[in-house]
Amino acid sequence: MSLDANNSYFSLFQLPQHLNLDVVALEKQFYALSRRLHPDRFAAKPAFEQEAALVASSHLNDAYRTLKDPILRTQYLLRLEGLELEEQSKAATDAARATGEQKKQVVPPELLEEVFELNMQLQEMRAARQMDEDEPELRRDLLTAKDAFDAKMVETQAELEGLWSAWDASADAGDEAAKTRAKEAMVELLNKRSYLRNLVRDVNETLGL
Repeated sequence: MSLDANNSYFSLFQLPQHLNLDVVALEKQFYALSRRLHPDRFAAKPAFEQEAALVASSHLNDAYRTLKDPILRTQYLLRLEGLELEEQSKAATDAARATGEQKKQVVPPELLEEVFELNMQLQEMRAARQMDEDEPELRRDLLTAKDAFDAKMVETQAELEGLWSAWDASADAGDEAAKTRAKEAMVELLNKRSYLRNLVRDVNETLGL
């Protein structure tokens, strides 16, 4: 059982590279490895061994936190497969830093009309708040839009869970075409999920929720 930082998180815990993981087994492995790296075990060791144990412990904690969370687990697996989400793209990050602008996400095509309407409503509400005006009807419209986006988040989560099973099955079968389809669909859904989450955040901030 290696703590080599070059090993994947899945290998670290001796788990298959699946998206539906046995979380109980993951937790059991985590605590077993954590005990091996407890500072008390290295108190009398040379400084370089103590430092190595700290580095290994940090790597272990990162791995556990990532694999325990299904979304972080999915993002990590996609990175292992050479795919990045739009919001995580290094090129987009570098471009944003160079211009000093916030990194922008591409609107999912199916949300274009709703996003356009929402942005107009958000601008109106922000202008009204700056002038200390109350717009109850506009507030209701924004809350209705927020509920709709929350519902889409739930739908997206259900679709993702279906893709996790599709990935696991195709990985076990060695079906590269099916794996590719699952990966591409997951990237699309995770980008959509991130965009929806940002829309809900914008509504909450504008309404002071």
